[in-house]
Amino acid sequence: MQTIIIDRQSARPVNRGLRSFLATRCFVGELIVSILFFLTINLITTTASAQSSTLQALVDATPKGGLLTPPSGTYAGPITIERPIIIDGKNGVTIDAGGRGSVVFIDADGVTLQNLQLINSGYSHNDIDAGVQVRGNFNVIKDNTIEECLFGIDLGQAENNIIRRNRISSKSDRELGMKGDSIRLWYSFGNQITDNLISNSRDMVVWYSKDNTIARNRSSGGRYALHFMYSQNNRVEENHYSNNSVGIFLMYSDSTVVRNNIISHSQGTTGMGIGMKETSEVEIIDNQILYCATGIYSDVSPYQPDTTNRMENNLVAFNGTGILFHTPWWGNIARNNTFKDNITQVAVDGNGGATKNIWEGNYWDDYEGFDRDRDGVGDTPYALYAYADRIWMDRPEARLFMGTPLLEAIDFLEQLAPFSEPTLLLRDEKPLLLAAHQRIESLPQQQPETLPTPPLENPTQPSREPSSNRDWGSSLRLLEKSIQ
Repeated sequence: MQTIIIDRQSARPVNRGLRSFLATRCFVGELIVSILFFLTINLITTTASAQSSTLQALVDATPKGGLLTPPSGTYAGPITIERPIIIDGKNGVTIDAGGRGSVVFIDADGVTLQNLQLINSGYSHNDIDAGVQVRGNFNVIKDNTIEECLFGIDLGQAENNIIRRNRISSKSDRELGMKGDSIRLWYSFGNQITDNLISNSRDMVVWYSKDNTIARNRSSGGRYALHFMYSQNNRVEENHYSNNSVGIFLMYSDSTVVRNNIISHSQGTTGMGIGMKETSEVEIIDNQILYCATGIYSDVSPYQPDTTNRMENNLVAFNGTGILFHTPWWGNIARNNTFKDNITQVAVDGNGGATKNIWEGNYWDDYEGFDRDRDGVGDTPYALYAYADRIWMDRPEARLFMGTPLLEAIDFLEQLAPFSEPTLLLRDEKPLLLAAHQRIESLPQQQPETLPTPPLENPTQPSREPSSNRDWGSSLRLLEKSIQ
């Protein structure tokens, strides 16, 4: 006999057997869904783990001097390399650290890492989570794309490495001050950093490092495009730095050559093209410094006794201030530079001028003299005075009115009938009538990869000679032979 139950709320008859059947079916369905979900998560985890172990196993199985070309795809990091091998991703391999640690860690000499995409490092500044951490010598890292990594490439106590033609950017979800550095050198000597494209990163830093070459790199959207600290005998050539807060800044970093770079649009309250602090024997030659708040900044430089800093054949144009001295200092030599369309050509913070420096044969677009003998040199010296319109040098809050018609009018009246003694800022005895730079030039095209050439006598003890004179190819070949 079938039992009928009356639902008190709906007053509808319900079959007890049917209800039991439906309840059992629902429970089985939920159980099946839970099992499938568990299997899916386990499969994903197992696949990622297997993928990581597979790539690390491939790395570990590659013999010294061997070539590893993994199949195209995405592999989980981190990966550690402890022997000299070549890993070539053929532009089809991605290594994803999954937000943990560095993507690749090189703890060997003679490794080549090329044509890879390295993504998603961790977020630790203390651990220097990077696309690549290098703790070896004579390694080559080239033609890689490094994205969403806190730091790009970190060299710690690493010598004679080549970092070339990489595309580097930092974490997109961090403010500029909390991003990592694109390339970081720490106690690292004789490295070549060339032809890299950098954006969305904080700084490139060279700290306590000597004899490095930084050439033909392009950097934009950062804080310091290049920052030296306690680093000597480095070369900075043919780079293009634009839309950074600061182009190149040298702190306590003597004997640096800064040549043939284009630095533009370093704006803001701290914006400057090239800055020096307590730095000596610097050569700033053949550069173009354009559209910056301050073109060249000097703070107690040169610092060492009986030393000089040379600024020659530079184009300093369209800046708020061409050259700014933090104090009335001495020891700088400025020859054959072109100062054009700067709001203020030269300024000195506080009282005093820049007359203790050598100014000779520069072009000043506000020179008001003549050249009657047509020798290309002005008949009278170029003299720059600080009148009332330079009040902002003593009163920083007055910078708001810098270049305004009001101060220009006061300056004009001051020159007609000075009511106070103007300060002589500089005197150029031989001002040029024709600008050394007739036009703004573009950077030369990137050259194909070449490895520099005299061999090192002992590859385990690199020479401290300028890096441009080293035979990198021979050094790497000698190293490869020594470890076979």
